[in-house]
Amino acid sequence: MSWTMIKSLFGTVAAHGRRVVLGTMIAALGVGWAGVVAAADGDQVLGRFKDWTTVTFVEDGIEVCYIVSQPKKSEGDYTKRGAAYVQVTRRGPSASDVVSFEAGYPFRAEVEVVVEIDNKTFKLFGHGETAWAYGEDGDREMVSAMRSGKRMTVRGVSQRGTKTTDRYSLFGFTKAHKTMVEECG
Repeated sequence: MSWTMIKSLFGTVAAHGRRVVLGTMIAALGVGWAGVVAAADGDQVLGRFKDWTTVTFVEDGIEVCYIVSQPKKSEGDYTKRGAAYVQVTRRGPSASDVVSFEAGYPFRAEVEVVVEIDNKTFKLFGHGETAWAYGEDGDREMVSAMRSGKRMTVRGVSQRGTKTTDRYSLFGFTKAHKTMVEECG
């Protein structure tokens, strides 16, 4: 993957600091998603659906929507870790979904991040603290699996070699995703 593509993906996912705002607030305040998601200036919560929240905001005149959830369980032999969460973002009506995983630590560059959704396995690349699919097809396949799945496991390795496992519930994902698509195309 080229650096240009990585920068393009990073710009698509990181909504001008919202990623940092969400992670910092989760870590610092220890509040649930209801308080965290509503905290970013200009964000409007469209709904909370079991373990997922749908949010919208306007950036540079374009409506951006995302759905977000945090792990139900995190494992690993780490002493310090920031907030971990998964986010699916859609920027405007002609955009496709972009799936991103925030680890709360920098990923080891040469090790792929493995996502298991029920019995389907996906390999992602990590850049900084974020992991992405290798392209739009990977995002589409993951979203499809998330819509029909029940649970998702994310395995990553930090720069220091610490292995982590985050377990997410997919309950509410389909309704949250449908709400996002209705709002942002």
